Amino acid sequence: MRSQPRNSLNEVPGGEAIAPDPILAGMSPTSRSPYERALGSQVAQLHPVLQRYFAAIPEGSVGIGEGIFDCFGTDRRWLRPVLAILGRCHVIIPGMHSQVPFRVENRTVDGAQTATRTLNLKSGPWSMVDAVSLSRSGRVVDVLGRPAVVDADFDVATVDGGLSLRSRSVAVRLGVTGRLGRIRLPLPSFIRPVIVLSERFDAEAARQRVDLTVDMPAVGRIYQYRGTFTYRIEEAK
Repeated sequence: MRSQPRNSLNEVPGGEAIAPDPILAGMSPTSRSPYERALGSQVAQLHPVLQRYFAAIPEGSVGIGEGIFDCFGTDRRWLRPVLAILGRCHVIIPGMHSQVPFRVENRTVDGAQTATRTLNLKSGPWSMVDAVSLSRSGRVVDVLGRPAVVDADFDVATVDGGLSLRSRSVAVRLGVTGRLGRIRLPLPSFIRPVIVLSERFDAEAARQRVDLTVDMPAVGRIYQYRGTFTYRIEEAK
């Protein structure tokens, strides 16, 4: 699949345009990423760097982000048993970690945006994996884990040139893959966490900023990560 992002800038220090990336040149505009389809005309309200970041990745290419998470995780000790399981499934991990170097690899596969974020923790590397697609209702759906164990659908909006996502529903997937498949259980509102993600471009730092929070009713903040990174698109090796 070949697609044309709405913006063909490569790394943009200080928000200034540079020469078009040859990898993105000459691509067909017929395909859009789930984010672009969910936003529609609002895509033009994103900062050019974010327009490229949330666009479909060309076939044969990969989007590479490299940066530092200022914080990643949770101090809630009572969550450790659950997070230990989710950690093995590449969703989230126990403990609060700071100043964590990371690398993200983004690809477009069969119309979905896949991401693998590898964190270089003191205990060794750990990866978080997910795939984002578009639901029939026009929201983006993020499926997390390997195998898939959690999914959430999000409202998407632009805010001051950045992208904002807020979850509307969250479900867990139980069981083993087989003839009956995995059982999907939507979480009821009284225990359903609210996931909020913000992405923006900091022109002064010439870096993208990401901020995710997970809050549970009557409990409060149970998970978060915050960091900055640079991003580029290159040919897949």
